[in-house]
Amino acid sequence: MNSNAAPLSIAHPNREQALRKARLTAGFPNIVNGQRIDFSRQIKISDPVTGEELASVVDTQKDGLDQAVQSAKASFPLWSSKTWNERRDLLANAMEELKAHTDELCTILTAENGRPYSMAQFEIKWILETYVPALLQMELPDSTWNETSVGQVTKRYVPLGVVAAISPWNLPFWLSFTKVLPTLLTGNTVVLKPAVFTPLTVLRAADYIREMLPPGVLNVISGGDDLGPWMTSHPEFKKVSFTGSSEIGRKVFASAAPTLKHLTLELGGNDAGIVLPDADPQAIAEYLFLSMFALSGQGCVTLKRLFVHESMYQAITEALTSCAKRQKLGDGFDPETTLGPIQNRPQFARMQTTWKEIQEAKAPILYQGEVPSEGAGLFFPVTLLDNPPAEAAYVTRENFGPLRAVIKYQELDEAVRLANGTPYGLGASVWGTDPESLHAVARRLDAGTVWINQHLNVHPNIPFSGHKNSGMGIEFSEDGLKEFCNVQVIANRG
Repeated sequence: MNSNAAPLSIAHPNREQALRKARLTAGFPNIVNGQRIDFSRQIKISDPVTGEELASVVDTQKDGLDQAVQSAKASFPLWSSKTWNERRDLLANAMEELKAHTDELCTILTAENGRPYSMAQFEIKWILETYVPALLQMELPDSTWNETSVGQVTKRYVPLGVVAAISPWNLPFWLSFTKVLPTLLTGNTVVLKPAVFTPLTVLRAADYIREMLPPGVLNVISGGDDLGPWMTSHPEFKKVSFTGSSEIGRKVFASAAPTLKHLTLELGGNDAGIVLPDADPQAIAEYLFLSMFALSGQGCVTLKRLFVHESMYQAITEALTSCAKRQKLGDGFDPETTLGPIQNRPQFARMQTTWKEIQEAKAPILYQGEVPSEGAGLFFPVTLLDNPPAEAAYVTRENFGPLRAVIKYQELDEAVRLANGTPYGLGASVWGTDPESLHAVARRLDAGTVWINQHLNVHPNIPFSGHKNSGMGIEFSEDGLKEFCNVQVIANRG
């Protein structure tokens, strides 16, 4: 796990041909006012598997941001005046265009993110084939009624104006378009900043649809660490939709406060799962493992702390270890790869720091896998901790990587207390067979989504939100659409 290893390629033979077909040399400019905008100041984007440069993108400065904001502002009157159906049809056509480029987008996402190709397919196809059809069926119609002493009352949902969307590096396509599409459908215009580590897929997608929407409606700009704060403090934005860490979320909140921007913040998580004494280990082991290690554990709503009743502990840990032994870390273009590397070097360094802390504490290790023996890839081994102290710092923090804790409990009350004993409250789950017991425990868990005998299973029609330090606001469903609107009431006495 030496982050200073000399670059040696472990690239699979499929990689070179796939990247050539993805046309990386075509460039990844900003998309502003329907135009491809490039600047000489660039940021290099690295491949987390090989350590090699994939491409470079614009390092947008304040003048470039102002240009994008003014473009979005100028397009707002026309876009917001279109009917809901007109906007829906334009967005539907744009998403159909992206379907024609699915293979190329999946290739770019595999390269910049490092994940297996199949997981890149899942992300992009979920947006295009599940999220988009569900979203485009939603509406926020006016409602009218008569109220005594007031008269006829009409409630409307009206767009806010120009929205800033800031997406993270772990699910760049998913978390960009789940911001952009509801923003546009509700009549707003948008400036999107994808994460500095993974901007390529989103920029290429925007390039393909830039002429299918009115100029200025969708603007996508790349940039470094300064660009996000410039956006959240910019006086022309009426809302910020941000996904990232709770630490940065607090800064977004403070930056947006002087202009009282609307906010949707989807932040960190340290999701707990509770396995009840009547659970079937063999029936749930694969699902537990996937819930813990999807995206190599780099997911805000992955299961990070698993509390298992003492009567089930040996059976569950044996089943999880069996799953772990079947994993292969490697190049996402290798069909046999099941898990990829840590996506970027700063996150890899955080995982190494946590691992050093675990070693110093002499925490018991249930299982630790192997990493590729050569190359500069940012690989961290699949690691399961064996009943560590539930309140140790390396358990209570959000471990954004393939490191998970399995913890034994005796009394259910203690398991619930420990599960809730975190500043986070994004997701949680409970596993067992008795419906009454499962529902009773689920209602005691302090999280925005509590799953029963599942985890990670989100749907466009179901609201998604965080409790405590995991965020504010709602995503998905018609409740999520309302986050991009003001309510206007027209009271007509006649």
